[in-house]
Amino acid sequence: MTNEQTAPAEKTSILQSLGGYIRPRSMVMLALGFSAGLPFYMIYQNLSLWLAEAGVDKGEIGLFAWTGFAFSFKFLWAPAVDRLPIPILEKMVGRRRAWMAAAQIGVALTLLAMSAADPAGNLVIVALIAVVMAFMAATQDIAIDAWRIEAATDEEQGVMAAMYQYGYRVAIMVAGAGALIVADNVNWPAAYQFMALLMGIGLLTALFAPKVEVREYEPPAAAPLSETITKSIVGPFRDFFSRYGVHAIVILLFISLFRVPDFLMGYMTGPLYIELGYDKTTIGAVRSGAGLFATLFGVFLGGVIVSRISFKWALLFGVLSQSLTNLIYSWLALSEATTGGLAFAVIVDNVAYGAAGTILIAYMSSLTNTAFTATQYALFSSFYALPGKFVGGFSGFMVEAAGFAWFFAITAIVGIPAAILVFFLKFSEKRFSLDPKKAAAELEGAD
Repeated sequence: MTNEQTAPAEKTSILQSLGGYIRPRSMVMLALGFSAGLPFYMIYQNLSLWLAEAGVDKGEIGLFAWTGFAFSFKFLWAPAVDRLPIPILEKMVGRRRAWMAAAQIGVALTLLAMSAADPAGNLVIVALIAVVMAFMAATQDIAIDAWRIEAATDEEQGVMAAMYQYGYRVAIMVAGAGALIVADNVNWPAAYQFMALLMGIGLLTALFAPKVEVREYEPPAAAPLSETITKSIVGPFRDFFSRYGVHAIVILLFISLFRVPDFLMGYMTGPLYIELGYDKTTIGAVRSGAGLFATLFGVFLGGVIVSRISFKWALLFGVLSQSLTNLIYSWLALSEATTGGLAFAVIVDNVAYGAAGTILIAYMSSLTNTAFTATQYALFSSFYALPGKFVGGFSGFMVEAAGFAWFFAITAIVGIPAAILVFFLKFSEKRFSLDPKKAAAELEGAD
């Protein structure tokens, strides 16, 4: 070990934990979370409902989960968010906010493009627009994550993650209930146009949020392509593996398995609701009414758990809760279609989903080095999304082969490997990560 030791983080009181939720930057994080959440339902849940209503086969609907590969591979262009400027806007508002604003404009434009598409007439065009929308939404996520991590200390990351989730969930309510009500009473194109308009909230927030860059942008000096790639892409990966050594592989494997149960089942909930006979207004009201408050409670619960106990037990709670609650959808598939049954399934699932998401975000944030914030966090978030998105593409075929009840039971079982890996995570007993430089020194000494 090194001679320099870092004192363990002191436990915070409940009042101190609650106070973090009302800081100005926490409020900004709330609005940015809202902007990040709006396109999510329009790419996945709502689009799957639109496709199901248009008569698209379940197998083809499931393949749309692969549009999410944009989120899985966003680490490939995250170095550009770290290093490259947005012309004009960069000088006005700074690098992080400029990238957020540019991505938000892109999301709004693709939402408008989707409103002009026809799933029944040309499914390929719908798929291409969905891919571009996912790319722009993933770019927005890269910039927002970088801003969030640089705007708060390690000890505040649980609260910032929770506020991000709160904003995200409010957006889910608006996109889930508001968009479905518009689709029910007008049509789907109008719903997508409404969401494009609401992206203006995120754009205004990005333009006026505090500037938090840990360094001013300086155009890189002319250098050979190999040197540029080494500095912008290889460097962040090398830093992570140098700090955690062989344990980095275990960390990445755990992160990649953590969300598989949710990603595998997520794209099939919409077709399940349609097959059971629920109308869009009921689905929207339950998902975005009771479901929203359940998720908000789950997000709060996750933030408190992260601030009060070690990551090991918090992560184990997240893995088991999100996996076991998938069994409720097996029960729903075998039950009579009642509003009460739908509400029960959505509430229990959303509490677990909100808590698990907050815990994972805080854990991944604690692993980053601020010298490579965007790239390293994008690496982690890509690893947690890639396997789930890949297997999720086959979810429709699984439902056609086994039925909804057995499908959701299988999604619960696939959470077991992640639960086992929790006990192999190095330093998971620590409540928060150390300062990156000190953490690197301590890890080198330990290895």
